[in-house]
Amino acid sequence: MRLSEIENKARKSGIKNTWRYSKKELIRTIQKQEGNFDCFDTPAKQTCEQTLCCWRTDCLK
Repeated sequence: MRLSEIENKARKSGIKNTWRYSKKELIRTIQKQEGNFDCFDTPAKQTCEQTLCCWRTDCLK
């Protein structure tokens, strides 16, 4: 997902000042906001079982 798309998703979730975040930080913040684990691009991705996560494709790259 492109950064501009991630920023739009963040704004819709109520996150302000998206320019302050790196891509990883912004995705993790969105994950927390949605009530999910903030695990994007962490060592946990090797054993991730969150098959329905919308970030999965980017995370596993």
